[in-house]
Amino acid sequence: MAIDNLANALNTIKTHEMVGQRDCSVPASRLIGEVLKVLKSNGYIQDFKFTEDGRGGYFSVALSGRINNCGVITPRFPVKRAEWARTEQQYIPGVGIGLLIVSTPSGIMTNSEADKKHVGGRLIAYIY
Repeated sequence: MAIDNLANALNTIKTHEMVGQRDCSVPASRLIGEVLKVLKSNGYIQDFKFTEDGRGGYFSVALSGRINNCGVITPRFPVKRAEWARTEQQYIPGVGIGLLIVSTPSGIMTNSEADKKHVGGRLIAYIY
C-alpha cells in the first residue's frame, strides 16, 4: 500500500481552509517543503515553519484563506515544454486562475516559471 504524503498534506490544508481555520500542521518531507515554498511565493499561504518532533518533524502552516481547491496529480504525467498551455487548460478552471506545480530538472516550480525557462517536467499538483 503506497501512501502519498503530499496528497495528505494538501488535503489537510484544503480542509482547514474550508472550515476557516488559520493554521494547520502537515507532516514534513523535502517535497512538501518545496511545494510549500512555491505556495508561499505565490501568496496561497502566509508562512510555514518546520518543527522537529523526533519522528521526522512537521510543518506548521499559516493559511491566508485564498485556496479554493488543491490536490495532487497522479500519475505524475510528463509535459513537454511546448505543451504548458494545453496542460493548464486541462487542470485549471480559467485563464490566470490558479497554477500547476511541476518538477523540472531546475527544481520544483510553477508551470508559468517552467514555460518562461523553456523546460518541461512532471506534474505534481494543482491549486486555485
